[in-house]
Amino acid sequence: MDGLIVPPGQGRKLTTKAQEVTFKATGAHGSFMSCFEVVVPPGFDVGAHIHDRSKEFFYILEGELDLLAFEPVERTGEGWQNWESSRGDRLVRAGAGSCMFVPSGCPHAFMNPTEKPTRVLFQSYPPPDHERYFEELCDIFSAGSVVDSGAVQQLRDRYDVNQITPLRYGPPSLANSTASPLP
Repeated sequence: MDGLIVPPGQGRKLTTKAQEVTFKATGAHGSFMSCFEVVVPPGFDVGAHIHDRSKEFFYILEGELDLLAFEPVERTGEGWQNWESSRGDRLVRAGAGSCMFVPSGCPHAFMNPTEKPTRVLFQSYPPPDHERYFEELCDIFSAGSVVDSGAVQQLRDRYDVNQITPLRYGPPSLANSTASPLP
């Protein structure tokens, strides 16, 4: 079996209304994890969520994200930005070179609070769950001008995405409060 080398800018690309994802190493390549380069647009808030089976690793290549990876004292349903852990942990504004590891069962979230896109190296174990999730999500978003929220929820249910707070996409000034949630 041979290894895999993927030059800059190469890999299979998927683009949705919310993100651009480039597959770098996948289960189809024999990888033990899925590896993606993700462009997170300004104002995008993935919302707090949990994966019962998956583990994730995020490494910020360029830009900034607000990150959270802990169980809060109280889970509030509208937003995670004010959550606090029993140890006093709160969200972290993280820049290039920062990373976040998320074990299975850990509530986590990220948001781009800036006016510029952020590039992230994202790894998920085990493959191919996140690969298939991104592929099917792209199909749903490409199906028409209105996103089928029921189809998105069914997708999340199938791929171990237990949403706690809404996924939102809008200008950074609005993303924390009035940005419209995506289904």
